[in-house]
Amino acid sequence: MDTAEIRRRFLAHFERAGHTPVPSASLLLDDPNLLFVNAGMVPFKPYFLGQETPPYDRATSIQKCVRTPDIEDVGKTTRHGTFFEMCGNFSFGDYFKEEAITLAWELVTRSQSDGGWGFAEDKLYPSVYVDDPEAVALWKKVTGLPDDRIARLGKSENYWSMGVPGPGGPCSEILIDRGPAYGADGDFSAEDRYLEFWNLVFMQDELSAVRSKEDFDISGSLPKKNIDTGMGLERVAFMTQGVENMYEIDVMFPVIERAMALTGKTYGADPVDDVRFRVVADHVRSSMMLISDGVTPGNEARGYVLRRLLRRAVRSVRLLGYEDPALPELLPISRDKMGETYTDLHTDWERISRVAYAEEDAFRKTLASGTTIFDTAAAKVKDAGGSTLAGDQAFALHDTYGFPIDLTLEMASEAGLAVDEAGFRSLMAEQRERAKADAKSKKGQHADTGVYRGILDEHGPTEWLAYETLSTESRALALLSGGGATSVLGHGEIGELVLDRTPFYAESGGQVADAGIIEFDGGRLEVLDVQRPVRGLVVHQVRVVDGELSAAAVQGSGMLHAQVDPEWRTGARQAHSGTHVVHAALREVLGPSALQSGSYNRPGYLRLDFGWTTGLSAKQVRDIEDVSNRALRADLPVGWQYMTLPEAKEWGAVALFGETYDASQVRVVEIGGPWSRELCGGTHVEHSSQIGTIVVTGEASVGSGNRRIEAFTGVEGFAYLAKERDVVEQLTSLLKTQPDDLVGRVGDLVERLRVAEKEIEKARLAQLLAGGAQIAAGAQDVGGVQVVAHRVDGAGGGDVRTLAMDVRARLPHDAPGVVVVIGAADGKVSVVAALNDAAQSRGLSANDLVRAVGPFVGGKGGGKADVAQGGGTDTSRLDEALAAVTATVASA
Repeated sequence: MDTAEIRRRFLAHFERAGHTPVPSASLLLDDPNLLFVNAGMVPFKPYFLGQETPPYDRATSIQKCVRTPDIEDVGKTTRHGTFFEMCGNFSFGDYFKEEAITLAWELVTRSQSDGGWGFAEDKLYPSVYVDDPEAVALWKKVTGLPDDRIARLGKSENYWSMGVPGPGGPCSEILIDRGPAYGADGDFSAEDRYLEFWNLVFMQDELSAVRSKEDFDISGSLPKKNIDTGMGLERVAFMTQGVENMYEIDVMFPVIERAMALTGKTYGADPVDDVRFRVVADHVRSSMMLISDGVTPGNEARGYVLRRLLRRAVRSVRLLGYEDPALPELLPISRDKMGETYTDLHTDWERISRVAYAEEDAFRKTLASGTTIFDTAAAKVKDAGGSTLAGDQAFALHDTYGFPIDLTLEMASEAGLAVDEAGFRSLMAEQRERAKADAKSKKGQHADTGVYRGILDEHGPTEWLAYETLSTESRALALLSGGGATSVLGHGEIGELVLDRTPFYAESGGQVADAGIIEFDGGRLEVLDVQRPVRGLVVHQVRVVDGELSAAAVQGSGMLHAQVDPEWRTGARQAHSGTHVVHAALREVLGPSALQSGSYNRPGYLRLDFGWTTGLSAKQVRDIEDVSNRALRADLPVGWQYMTLPEAKEWGAVALFGETYDASQVRVVEIGGPWSRELCGGTHVEHSSQIGTIVVTGEASVGSGNRRIEAFTGVEGFAYLAKERDVVEQLTSLLKTQPDDLVGRVGDLVERLRVAEKEIEKARLAQLLAGGAQIAAGAQDVGGVQVVAHRVDGAGGGDVRTLAMDVRARLPHDAPGVVVVIGAADGKVSVVAALNDAAQSRGLSANDLVRAVGPFVGGKGGGKADVAQGGGTDTSRLDEALAAVTATVASA
């Protein structure tokens, strides 16, 4: 049974049972605790947590998921894959244990001819939480299985929670016995023998504290009991298709087949190569799906995961013996198989392939440069008599050059060296801790959402009126400081204020929060920031500028006046609408694959990131600016309406990467009808002309496969143009020319300056070399060697080398000759030693002479036997350094 049919039967089974089919969400949901969606229930978390009311009582989905903690185990087991599809059925206070068990068992055991999967009942073993006798009784009732066929497992295996206070409950899993070749009879810890493929979570408990997976407090029962199940599509596929593991199923094995054709190696012939083949199949598919959902390679967070996956895939193909670019051969194979379900892989292929192929090209260059760096480091270790590459060197190769540690380990082994892995991993841990601390600092007081969830549970969601008004009369619900409730904020103190209603826009979608004031009886607050730490709740970060804010006073009978700064909002609306205009212009100039991957807009300024692998020409930038401003001049109408996500996509609206959308209702903002349609929750102008102007100020790279356009809008845009006009006026006045002739006039001046500098350099060099003959004539005879040890003040490295080579050429060729020139300029010392062939035949070396000078100039150097150079920072002992040259030659 192919994977598509397994998927179809799963959805049809639950649709017949009254479940609403829900399309897969993006892999990138706005969850501060997750890089990627890692389970089928993640998009439904707001319903399970009671933050939102589900639009259905029962639902079913097949959700795209990515899990990355097990990257190193990919290919080594049947269970570890980075991208996978999770089939799930969900009940929100509707059915519970018995129906969940019945629905799962029916699909699993029903014959294939009747629409099921046809698994033999005598191979199936349900597992239950050891303290859930109800589940044991229900499994017996539904399946007729004897007691000894039901495994009892502990908390670590069969109790589920989100890791925070909230819902939790026991699990039941369906295991399939793959036979004694995979483990001992009855040993349910042998995961390859008793393979779990479907997990049924019975959400029935309210957890008040969760200290670890096995240490938590149950405060009571949930008012509504829910069902969350997860079935691994790939696991069912490899069992129904009669293959050994997920890498050999119909949507993945064709990539392995192509890799075999490219490398000339055979899958199944060598265990080490087999792991590499599986890594290729997994990582190619995972990378493609991540790029499809808007991830681009980078050095942080999601981008780093993608970069690692792509580079591991490329490296694995190279280790299999294929040196040419591999992704153009492999990625289309995965697209054709996965594109049967995810059609956007075909429609967005130009962008997906461009990002992937550019990353492979970059990594191939990295391998070339990184190998040179490694070879140099390895040579230094050997020269020093060492046998271990230091951890900081391995870390530099990884962090700076993108070298995977396993590649460094392999190359070190080939060079006869070990690697200080402990030192490397210590530095990696320090880097991760810094990243965590940075992320925590960016989250600020919102790192722990428990207090906000409590406010939401007590008072309900904030009435958010940012679209309707700039001011409200509001009631205070909570006053916070330092992550907890506080009774008072004094003058100048900063805290957080929750209102029952607010006109302030909370930062989201790239648009910064509104600025403004909140007035209360006896005082005034400055609004510094506005955030949504939990869905439905708006929190204002405020500073007391007048009076003292007392929680008791404002929560009593007093009303507060919340007022958005109208100038701020006007500028923010211009910038956000300007971002949409620039995005539409970008797509018009570069093509539909130029999609926004991120944005930031504040009053008068916008920044738009987009996936593109090459820099834009000056003409392309001008065209984007021109198209944008023509749209402003056309006074295009700006409007918005609400619809379902499928309707919005059918309407042609652009869903931006990394954003989270409620499939049942999204807001579509359009400018000029179909010219620009985007899913967006920001504030906007009413006509494009109200943006004022769009002045593009820059376009640059922000990482592999990513570009950034920056622009000013409105008054700030006109101010930028006025500043440029002032610069032109000053230059025309200085150069006595007209604005139209300014570029030519400056060009003439630059060319004249270049010619003059060239003549000056020629004269300076001639002056430097003019004394070469006299310097050579002053050579000392030291034991039959003509030695020139000369100091030249004011000369840098290039001049010192030129003079040394010139003097060496003037010495007699038939006699040993040694020249060492030391120059000092700007507090730095340059040393060059040059020897002729006769001197080298006497056993003298330029390398030795530079090393002899090094201690006297506070530096070091090196090179070859005929020419070597070095440097230092101590100019106080140059005469001693020159004497060391003569002494070294004399003792040779």
